[in-house]
Amino acid sequence: MASITIDDVTKRFGEGGNSVVAVDDISLEIKDGEFIVFVGPSGSGKSTLMRTVAGLETQTEGDIYIGDSLVNQLGPRARNIAMVFQNYALYPNMTVEENMSFGLKMSTDLSKSEIEEQVTSTAEMMGIDNLLHNTPGELSGGQQQRVALGRAIVRDPNVFLMDEPLSNLDAKLRTTMRTEINRLQNDLDVTTLYVTHDQTEAMTMGDRLVVLNYGELQQVGTPLECFYRPANQFVAGFIGSPSMNFFEGHLKGGTLRVNGFDFDLTDRMKSSVKDHKEIVLGIRPEDITLHNRSNAGYEFKAVVDVVEPMGSISYVYLRPQAQENDQTFVVEADGKHPITEGEHINVKIPEEDVHLFDATTGETIHQRELNSEAEVTLNEQT
Repeated sequence: MASITIDDVTKRFGEGGNSVVAVDDISLEIKDGEFIVFVGPSGSGKSTLMRTVAGLETQTEGDIYIGDSLVNQLGPRARNIAMVFQNYALYPNMTVEENMSFGLKMSTDLSKSEIEEQVTSTAEMMGIDNLLHNTPGELSGGQQQRVALGRAIVRDPNVFLMDEPLSNLDAKLRTTMRTEINRLQNDLDVTTLYVTHDQTEAMTMGDRLVVLNYGELQQVGTPLECFYRPANQFVAGFIGSPSMNFFEGHLKGGTLRVNGFDFDLTDRMKSSVKDHKEIVLGIRPEDITLHNRSNAGYEFKAVVDVVEPMGSISYVYLRPQAQENDQTFVVEADGKHPITEGEHINVKIPEEDVHLFDATTGETIHQRELNSEAEVTLNEQT
C-alpha cells in the first residue's frame, strides 16, 4: 500500500519547436488506498500520465514519489506496481494458471507451493478457479479480463494501474465488471489509478476524478463535485450524459441576450457576473422542463427536432423557435408522455439550476444552487 505524489510533472515528446506537450506541469497528491480516475477525451494525456507513474515513460520535468520513495530513476518492476491493460496482454500459449503465476516467478523468491497457493486463492476470489487449465483463446472477453485482474492482484502490489481495462467489453459486461472492480478495490484497499474516456465509468467508480484536457489539469474532485461544481465549461460539458447544454450570449443590463431567447439574471447571478459581458449559459438536460401551457418560471418557445425514446425517459432535441440557426439543445423528458417531432412546446429553464461561464476563458463565474441536503452531501465528499 502506498500514496502517490506527482510533483510538477511535464512530459514532452520530440525536441525543439516540434515537441508535443502531452502532460503539462501537473501536481497531484493521491492518498494511500484511494481510487483515482484519470478521465478526459482522446489525446488529453491521461494514459501518458499513468505510464509516467508506472515508469514506462520518463517525465521531462518534475518528480514522482510512491510512498516516501522518489522513483524517477526506477524501472516499472522496482516500483512494485501492477498494470491492467485495454488488450489484457495475456500470453496465448500459457494457461490461466501460468499467466497468473508468471510475474511471481520472475520477480519474487516464493516457492512453487507458495505461488500455487496465491494463484489458487486469487482465482477463487475472481471466480475463475475452474479455468486455471484453460488458455486465453478458450475464454470469453469477460473471463480474460478477470484473468488480467487476477494476474495483477496476485502480485500484491503497492499500486494498481488500470488503462481503459473495460473498453473491449460489451455494455452489459462492462457494467458488471465496473461493480466487480469497485468491490475488489474496496476489499483489497490498494491505491488505484484508473484511466478512462468514459465519464459514466468515471462517475461510478472513482473516489476522486482527475479531469484532463490537452495535457492540462482541469479539475480534481469527487464525482459529485465535478458534476455540480465544475471548475470550467470543459468539465461541465464532459462530466454528465447527455452533456450540459450551452447557450452563448451577450450581457446587456441585467439580461443575457441569447440567439433564440433572452434570459433575465437573478440578483445572485448579477453579483457573480460582475464585469463579464460575453457569457455562456449552461443547463443540464435533466433540469429543463417542457410543457404546453404557461407556468411560473422562465420560458421560451421551441420546436421539437428529434425524439430519442429510451424507455422511462426520452431525449428530446429542440431548436428555439426564435433563433436564426439550427443549433439544437437536448432535454431529458418523461418517457410516458409522448412528444412528436415538429411539435411546438414551451421550455422552462429553472434559474436555480443555471451555470454561467466566461465565453472567452471558459472559467465558471456562477454555479447552480443546491438544496441544503445536497450541499451537506457534497461537502461530506470534498
